[in-house]
Amino acid sequence: MFASLLFYAWGGVTDSLILIGSILLNHLIANQIGKGTASAKGWLKAGLIINVLVIVVFKYLGFITENLNLALAGFGADVTLPAVKIRLPLGISFFTFQQMSMLWDVYREKERQKLKLAESALYVSLFPQLIAGPIVRYHDIIDQIRNRTVTMDRFHSGVQRFILGLFRKVIIANTCAALADAIMDQPATDLSTATAWLGAFAYAMQIYFDFAGYSDMAIGIGRMLGFELLENFNFPYISTSIKEFWRRWHISLSSWFRDYLYIPLGGNRNSQLSTYRNLFIVFFLTGLWHGATWSFVLWGLFHGALIVVERLGFDRVLDRMPKPLAWMYAMLVVLIGWVFFRIESIENAFGFLAVMFGSGSVDGMVPLQFLDRERVAVLIVAIIFSSSLPLLLAERMKRIGDRLPVLTELLTTLALLAMFLLCVLYENAGSYNPFIYFRF
Repeated sequence: MFASLLFYAWGGVTDSLILIGSILLNHLIANQIGKGTASAKGWLKAGLIINVLVIVVFKYLGFITENLNLALAGFGADVTLPAVKIRLPLGISFFTFQQMSMLWDVYREKERQKLKLAESALYVSLFPQLIAGPIVRYHDIIDQIRNRTVTMDRFHSGVQRFILGLFRKVIIANTCAALADAIMDQPATDLSTATAWLGAFAYAMQIYFDFAGYSDMAIGIGRMLGFELLENFNFPYISTSIKEFWRRWHISLSSWFRDYLYIPLGGNRNSQLSTYRNLFIVFFLTGLWHGATWSFVLWGLFHGALIVVERLGFDRVLDRMPKPLAWMYAMLVVLIGWVFFRIESIENAFGFLAVMFGSGSVDGMVPLQFLDRERVAVLIVAIIFSSSLPLLLAERMKRIGDRLPVLTELLTTLALLAMFLLCVLYENAGSYNPFIYFRF
């Protein structure tokens, strides 16, 4: 616990004071809820409201005041609210959502146990996933905190998973990020259509391998320390519908919204109209969770609208389609969505999409201006790693491993060692290394 708090404090003492204050307050509320008295529900509501207010103040207050000023100006009011600029504490959305999960889970517990401060503090501050996820839920890990076991097999498996995540982040995500930024930071009117598609594709690879790489590293470090964190990504780019995409993408976030928002709102238990309303609320907040801009909101609502369209019957059309066509539909939708996710200005995002769909400059910059051998090689690796080929290879290796365990282990170790050394070389060379989690 103390090591985790020290790790977080390394990024800023002020942030660590906010985290500690949040831990102490939620611990007190959780224990009041855990008493199981008639006031438990009131404590739960109070705790949830306080946590939501913490996120609103630190993450959205500036966004709210900015839009209120625009609205007031639009109505001709001679009033201007002061601009609000508050530094966003690192990982505040992650650790606040985890504590809201803790309050809900303590309230739902049938066999109530008094929560120790050391347990709740470790649950929230566990350093492998503190600043970049996955969102760990209280009921998934509290027993591991109370009865943790460390074995050599787990440690060995954790090292392997960590190296894989490091490779996905440092080699694949960072290289794709450099390519995506080089293209998408250009004025859209200066790009050819093919170059715009290359930029969107590179960003799709960057965001997947960045998020998934961090999750792999968190799962790996957790396993080394005796914790089994749940999977956060399950090859989302092999999806054949948007509904399937959200079952595979950022699983800890989508399942959190499902269990702690969608279902409490009524889920799909009532009328179809209320179900669609609940879906739009969930996806509106999913978009807003990622950042305080209208482009994130539009991204969330775009996905929510397509989920509703699929529930209205388009999913049956997709089921009858040849799988390659259904996959092309899903990936087209995802790529369009990533444009809104990447470009903060909605006007510029639509301009970039217009270039993607045919309004690119005939004399605009072409893909070869942004590609070299290294980037082409990494894009090929990214395509392979994001496809179902790793699953097929893992199954084949398992069968070979059953017959030739020593050889399989040797080859696996050599491959991982090569990946690790390559990552070290890239880092020592000062390669491009963006940190996209700062806004969360």
